[in-house]
Amino acid sequence: MRILHVITSFYMGGAETLVVNLIPHFHAMGHQVGVVVFNAIRTPLMEKLEKECPECKIYKIGNSYYNPWYLVKLWRVMRQYDIVHTHNTSPQFFAALASQFSCSVELVTTEHNTSNRRRVWKWYPRWIDRWMYNQYKQVICISRQAEKNLKAFVGHSRAEITTIFNGVDVEAFRQAKANLSLRNGSKRFVAVMVAGFRDQKDQDTLIKAMAHLDADEYELWLVGTGERGGVLKSLMEHLGLQDRVRMLGQRMDIPEILHTADVVVMSSHFEGLSLSNIEGMSVGKPFIASDVDGLREMTQGAGLLFPHGDDKALAELIKKLHDDQLLYKNVADACYRKAKQFDIKKMVENYNAVYEKLNTRK
Repeated sequence: MRILHVITSFYMGGAETLVVNLIPHFHAMGHQVGVVVFNAIRTPLMEKLEKECPECKIYKIGNSYYNPWYLVKLWRVMRQYDIVHTHNTSPQFFAALASQFSCSVELVTTEHNTSNRRRVWKWYPRWIDRWMYNQYKQVICISRQAEKNLKAFVGHSRAEITTIFNGVDVEAFRQAKANLSLRNGSKRFVAVMVAGFRDQKDQDTLIKAMAHLDADEYELWLVGTGERGGVLKSLMEHLGLQDRVRMLGQRMDIPEILHTADVVVMSSHFEGLSLSNIEGMSVGKPFIASDVDGLREMTQGAGLLFPHGDDKALAELIKKLHDDQLLYKNVADACYRKAKQFDIKKMVENYNAVYEKLNTRK
């Protein structure tokens, strides 16, 4: 089959990482795979894809997320493929529109979150989103809660809406080695969060939690970049935490960083099914997450949950893991067992089954 993925950019994020991880697997299965990227700024993720799957054709059509000309550019590329699989809002809209102009492809999209800002905007005409989703043959949600929420939002749908859980190469993360040079000789108990600095994420609560913990005993690493970086830095300075909250930027050595830290945290306002969640559990470290849709589904029964936005409760959980070695080991072991249910091979098989089914209908 000829499979085309369409995405906004290759900045670090769950959808972007997913696409980069999937494409080499589909090429290895004998498919011809391409990817359209709207904002084609070169990033480490793009370089990773070029290195791991040089056969994948990357169509770089602009340097922003929205541009009317993308409709024409995308249509010209889409005509060359059997399956077009979109990720993120602008590719979803542009592909739905392009498919109206004599473009006989099968449209698939992945819903990466349990919610989005458009669903709560009172002024936003919801029929636009409902029309868009109905142009797709298959909508793949990355958690059951995401599927439930989307079905409630869309109502009657011509698209088949199902769940395929995200996956990572669990054993690759498990076998990675710690990079002790990152600690700079410090013996502090390190909490780490890997996530873009954007509105969906809630690094603020994690930073505030550090203010409740002993300065000599605890340290926080934030891995990522984004528009809220300045806000987070100001919060650190306001709380006097500059010497024990480190911003590591965008990194490609995530497995090594997770192994080097002591506990992995995901503080978020909402999620689909976070890849960082699975990655954190895969390294065999305790995982702590906000008790919100998407994170709850993955973490419950393995890691620890804290009430959304409750920095004191989060600090207490981090301290418990620091003080209680048996609790630390039990939570870490349970997280690894849970992560093994979300190996990337299962996700690839499920995605391929969707593509095969749609292609035989043509």
